[in-house]
Amino acid sequence: MSVALPNKALTEDNAVTAEIETLKIPWLLMFTLLIGTLLIFGTYRWYQQNYSFTVGLDYFEPEFQTYWMNLFYVQMALIIISTLIIAPTLWFTRPKDIHAITPIQELNNYYLVFGLMSVASVGLLISLGLFVEADAAWHQITIRDTDFTPTHIALFYFALPLIFASIAIAFVWVHTRLPDFSQRVSLPMAITVGGPILIMPNLAFNEWGHTFFYAEELFAAPIHWGFVALAWGFFAVGGFILQCLARVKVLTNLTHQEQPPKDQSEPLSNQAA
Repeated sequence: MSVALPNKALTEDNAVTAEIETLKIPWLLMFTLLIGTLLIFGTYRWYQQNYSFTVGLDYFEPEFQTYWMNLFYVQMALIIISTLIIAPTLWFTRPKDIHAITPIQELNNYYLVFGLMSVASVGLLISLGLFVEADAAWHQITIRDTDFTPTHIALFYFALPLIFASIAIAFVWVHTRLPDFSQRVSLPMAITVGGPILIMPNLAFNEWGHTFFYAEELFAAPIHWGFVALAWGFFAVGGFILQCLARVKVLTNLTHQEQPPKDQSEPLSNQAA
């Protein structure tokens, strides 16, 4: 989709020039991130399939430290350090006058938001569908020993922290790059960010309970009930999408008002023909 619209006239050396802007959907970025997501999660799933039952059954074996704990240290360090760098950078590099951007530029930002959310939905589906199921299946056929298992290192210390960090970074970006949220906080998005925070105490309780008094790895177990808060947090994404669509409608009307009538921009000779 590409729509050319003239921006406001700019004067330079008493000459009037027109800046042409276009509406662009970030297809290249979306497909690049999608392929990267599939490769990363696919490789991780292959790694689990091949090593979870050969060098991942006992936390106290030297092989477990080599194949799994080193992976744990690397991925947790990368996620934490990246978040601590990217989030403050987005905040300190925010535009001084965010309301100075044109409707076309703002629309492009919303296209970027929708594109990234589309890719994120794939990662979320893989994480909650494939990795959660793999964790439950692994524990049902093996003996639980510690909080560090191959499926935990993939789910609780990679997939979910990566999702949580991405949501936190997105929260900062939205409130510093979109004028509609520059002077207010998006409540639905705040709930989405709060979901992971609320789930952390239940995660600790879940691991403690499984270790000491509740060996069954059933989804309906009472110590799993608190995980519902995580799902409720993700449901709030729908409210954020509605907020974005309401603003997109306003911006779309503005861009159509700025676009000159087509018959007036054509030469009289073409109109006569």
